[in-house]
Amino acid sequence: MAELNDIIIDLLHSQLYITDEQVKEARAKAAADNMSTIDALKELYGISEEELMMMVASIYGMETFDFSDYEVPKEAIEAVPAEVARRYGIMPVSKNGDIPTIAISDPSDLNLLDTINRILGSVDIVVSTRQQIAAAAKRAYATEDEQFVSVMESFAKNEDLHMKERVIKDEKEATANDAPIIRLVYMIILEAFKTRASDIHVEPLEKRLRVRYRIDGALLEVDSPPKYLQNNIVSRLKLMSAMDLSEHRTPQDGRIQMQAMGKDIDLRVSCLPTVHGESIVMRILDKANVELGVAELGFFADDQQLVESIIRMPDGIFLVTGPTGSGKTTSLYAFLNAINRPTVKIITAEDPVEYELSGINQVQIRNEVGMTFAKALRAMLRQAPNIIMVGEIRDQETGEIAINAALTGHMVFSTLHTNDAPSAVTRLIDMGVKPFLIASALRAAMAQRLLRRTCKKCAQPVTVSDAELESLGLTQTFFAEANLQRGRGCEGCKKGYKGRIGIYEIFVLDNTMEDLIYRKAASIELRDRARALGMRSLRDDGLRKAVSGITTLEEVIGITVGDESALE
Repeated sequence: MAELNDIIIDLLHSQLYITDEQVKEARAKAAADNMSTIDALKELYGISEEELMMMVASIYGMETFDFSDYEVPKEAIEAVPAEVARRYGIMPVSKNGDIPTIAISDPSDLNLLDTINRILGSVDIVVSTRQQIAAAAKRAYATEDEQFVSVMESFAKNEDLHMKERVIKDEKEATANDAPIIRLVYMIILEAFKTRASDIHVEPLEKRLRVRYRIDGALLEVDSPPKYLQNNIVSRLKLMSAMDLSEHRTPQDGRIQMQAMGKDIDLRVSCLPTVHGESIVMRILDKANVELGVAELGFFADDQQLVESIIRMPDGIFLVTGPTGSGKTTSLYAFLNAINRPTVKIITAEDPVEYELSGINQVQIRNEVGMTFAKALRAMLRQAPNIIMVGEIRDQETGEIAINAALTGHMVFSTLHTNDAPSAVTRLIDMGVKPFLIASALRAAMAQRLLRRTCKKCAQPVTVSDAELESLGLTQTFFAEANLQRGRGCEGCKKGYKGRIGIYEIFVLDNTMEDLIYRKAASIELRDRARALGMRSLRDDGLRKAVSGITTLEEVIGITVGDESALE
């Protein structure tokens, strides 16, 4: 920019607009006060921006344009995207056929002229002041400005003391232009936390930037910032999560730690390049969830008693199954909390370590440096633990080491991705783990899902519909004494739901089950035997909770799969 300023100064001098003495004084002041020569010239001799514009335009043989009291035509505004106008400090004036007229403030900036031609094609150029261009852009693209103000105002209603302190700290370390972005990003995070969101999605679409919160498992779109702020917001989030700002082609992961509403929260951040920019997803990890006990997971008394007896066994392996986002990690942490005491040594291997647990040794899996689940598990066994938690069994090697650990006097907890509890056995066999090892080591497997809770404030009694009876394969008799409830929707909930509760399917082995596993029995055989022994399916447990008014039949039908041996 210094070179362009010098070009303008030389041109003004050659055209006798300024004298040798004025040039010397301006350059001396610019060097002393760390400013441009042009700004020094304006300050020393009172040359206005408009006068300077007239001088420069005449040198380049260009027309000047005054935006005062001028309304830019709609077709001209549509010819130049707001993001382009703001990024390059230009403003459309009019449009003649396919050729727009563009106002710029510095006609000596050849790079800018080349960029404009490359982006917009053939254009006519006029000269205006930076202030007039900025003011005209604000008026012309008012919808996006108003959108930005609306977003800021809606988030600003719920400012938090801890968050405000961090905002002030970060703003002091940033430039004035970055300050609004810093505040906006923190407000987006704070609002998500206040609405109990588990995830924040910042998604670049073709013509807009979309922000969505996942609340109680459902995505909800919220007021979103204008598209032209997309790169600033993404860059800010990447900076906060210690990602590489210069990398835009490959996925990245990071982490943000902060306080909100007096609580410590972690955000696990994922950045994924897409066609229209980098998509950011932040998983909100509320450390208060770490303190959950078994009682808070949503078991009925009989299931809670069964689970507590399993987790207190001296050895064996207990598997928790379900898809991503079904609450498996929360359940495992609750189990560890229940059995964590000074006389017991617990070691976990996790990818990633989502929460830090007091009194427990936690190992971060790092595949890029060779620290795999299998390698970590081998090392953990040399640490003489009583209880081991392996984040996930993904392959034969990890499965066999975990099984062998269970057979040598350790209690092992882990997760698998299967649809139901009995399928955990066939999944391990498919991995290559020997059936006789599974039969000897496996104590139980538990499948789980999360259903939305009916809002207590606006719940009202409902009756079962014919469509629901048909989906469930049940009759009205089953619901004769049911307390079915459905939320009307109120200020404190989302469409009649508030919070989530787990439903569970607990598969416990007995001698006959071990024999079936040894013979590589099919999953359906294992399931039938477990049902004969009293195992409830996920749908059974969901129905119990719907009948009790905890959730709705709609949630049960939507989340669970029918079972031939359902409750009758």
